[in-house]
Amino acid sequence: MPFTLSKILALLVQPSSLAVLAILAGLWMTRRGRSSRLGRRLAWGGALVLVVGGLTSIGNAVVLPLEQRFAAVPPPASSDRVDGIILLGGFEDGWVSSRRSGLGLNEAAERVTEGLRLALRHPEAKVVFTGGVGTLLAPGIEATGPVADFLADAGVARERLFLESRSRNTYENALFTRDMVKPAPEQRWYPVTSAYHMPRAMGLFRKAGFDVVAYPVDYRTRGSEDLLRLFDRIPQGLMRLDLGVNEWIGLFAYRALGRTDDLFPAP
Repeated sequence: MPFTLSKILALLVQPSSLAVLAILAGLWMTRRGRSSRLGRRLAWGGALVLVVGGLTSIGNAVVLPLEQRFAAVPPPASSDRVDGIILLGGFEDGWVSSRRSGLGLNEAAERVTEGLRLALRHPEAKVVFTGGVGTLLAPGIEATGPVADFLADAGVARERLFLESRSRNTYENALFTRDMVKPAPEQRWYPVTSAYHMPRAMGLFRKAGFDVVAYPVDYRTRGSEDLLRLFDRIPQGLMRLDLGVNEWIGLFAYRALGRTDDLFPAP
């Protein structure tokens, strides 16, 4: 599927977008006087999705199975073999970093902070950062330079670093990283990414030929107790719901396209 088309579809099918479209369509139908009853239902239905999806724990219920999939995988001990560590992009803000000093980070910052912890614990391992500009509507700038500087300043030797800046999605992360480092069958690689994103990442890297062991970070839920936790603000709940739905759509889409061997990859 072309990159632009996939991004447009992802934007349109997320719950918050569908709710807004339903409200706009409903108001338009009501104003035109045609199918006004249906229009009112669409508008109220969209508003209900925004309120319920934004305040209740529906988003947590969607995200929790994704995060739990690899939650029980133990992290490697200091004596374990670690040939490579792959930091998946998405934590960096290249747009901000290009004008401000240092490395701009977002809420997925644990991908780099916990990946750094793993890299310092295993000084023999290669450290890969893979991530370009994956946005469609907002401008972006890749941040391989600031990421490399941050890791080097924190104690990771420059000769250990491998930087890949062309990938726009997880599928390209896996392919371009494979072509760059050429992993051997007996090597063990640890992809570091958000826990909700780990099933999709594992499926794609396995398909690309890596012997990967999950290293999930950046959990958004504590566990099943969050199934009853409400959100303080509507945008928070909607972001969580959109996040989970987008990830599930990605799993189905990559399986349908044959880019993964399993619909819901497991340990």
